[in-house]
Amino acid sequence: MSRQDQIARLRISLEESQPEIWRRVEVPLSASLKTLHDVIQAAMGWEDAHLWEFEAAGRVYGTPDPAWGRDISSAKSTKLGSLIEAGVREFTYVYDIGDNWQHTIAVEAVEAVDSEQVYPCFVDGERRCPPEDVGGIGGYYAFVEAMSDPADDEHEQMLDWYGEAYDPDDLGLNLIRQRIGALARRRAAGRAAYEKDKPRS
Repeated sequence: MSRQDQIARLRISLEESQPEIWRRVEVPLSASLKTLHDVIQAAMGWEDAHLWEFEAAGRVYGTPDPAWGRDISSAKSTKLGSLIEAGVREFTYVYDIGDNWQHTIAVEAVEAVDSEQVYPCFVDGERRCPPEDVGGIGGYYAFVEAMSDPADDEHEQMLDWYGEAYDPDDLGLNLIRQRIGALARRRAAGRAAYEKDKPRS
C-alpha cells in the first residue's frame, strides 16, 4: 500500500497545558512536514506568524537558512510517511521560538484512507489555543486568570489587548473545521491538477 493510500492519526498536545490543550487529526502519509505544520496551525488555532520547527529522532526540520548556523533539514521536502516508516512514533513541534510553544505529536495509528473522507481532517480535541504573543505558557495562565475575574487588576488591560471575551474551554470547532477544510480542498485541487497534467503512458 502506497503513502497515497494511507493516513496517520496524530494526537497533538500542547506541552505544560493543564488542563491539557490537544487536537486529533488525520493526515496522509504523503504529506510533507510543511503541510503538517499548516495542519497544526489550523487545528490549534495559531496564526502562522512566527518561526517554527519539528524535531524527530535527533534531527530538526523546518526552513533551512544558512544564516542561522544550524543544521536544519527541509520540512517541505520531508514526508510524514518517511518518519513513520523509520520508526518514529512521537516527535515535537515548536511554534514561536520566543514564546516557545512546544507540542508533542503522537502517532496513534496508520490506516487505509477512507474513500468518503477528504484529508487532512480534524477528528476531535479540547480547549482553546492560547492567544499569540501572550508570553508563553506562564503568560497564558496569567492571562486566563485575569480574563476570568473582572475584579483582577489586569482584567481591563487584558480585555483591551485581546479585544473580546476569552473562554479557555471553548474549542472553537467551527473555525477549526473551516480552516482544516480549506487545507483539504487545496490539497484535493492540487492532486486533481497533477492527475490532469501528468504524462500518459
